[in-house]
Amino acid sequence: MSGRVRSPTVREGNTRRHVSMTKPDYIDFQDRSEALGFLITFRTYGTWLHGEDRGSVHRRNYNRYGTPGMPPNKSLLEEETIALRHAPVVLNPKQRSTVEDAIREVCDERKYTLHAINARSNHVHSVVTAPRKPEFVLNSFKSYATRKLRESNLLNESIRPWARHGSTPHLWTEEDMEAAINYVLNGQGDEPFR
Repeated sequence: MSGRVRSPTVREGNTRRHVSMTKPDYIDFQDRSEALGFLITFRTYGTWLHGEDRGSVHRRNYNRYGTPGMPPNKSLLEEETIALRHAPVVLNPKQRSTVEDAIREVCDERKYTLHAINARSNHVHSVVTAPRKPEFVLNSFKSYATRKLRESNLLNESIRPWARHGSTPHLWTEEDMEAAINYVLNGQGDEPFR
């Protein structure tokens, strides 16, 4: 080789896989070229900042497989808190219901299959099957939800309700789908957490 570094394959020890997979080579035998669905999660603006004790993901330095998460950092947290353009957004029950209705509308209009949805006070989870990239679906959910909140006079025009991007893991197996649906519907606790 010409000094190039390449990632190991699964057989060479790269066991990066979903926790539901029981065999190290499970991914090698997948017959599927498209995911069964996506677990789409997005947070409200300002409710989870870099440097917090609970950890966070940083696009440049702490988002690589197998590396430790971003450690707490009080000075970074203070900088991010000062940089907020407005107060953190915490959804009330009416806003949460409106967000869920907006996501259902996206799915109805675009013929996506919505398997589960749960809008919480500071984040939204959904499990959806769509013939699009999950990032496109995520952006559609955020756009429709923002529009519905504003049309219902539940969100001021000057408020940016969502944090940047979100999480969009692919769900490749029936087990992954079942686990994600169960998590969205039953794994959130009785009270919305902050």
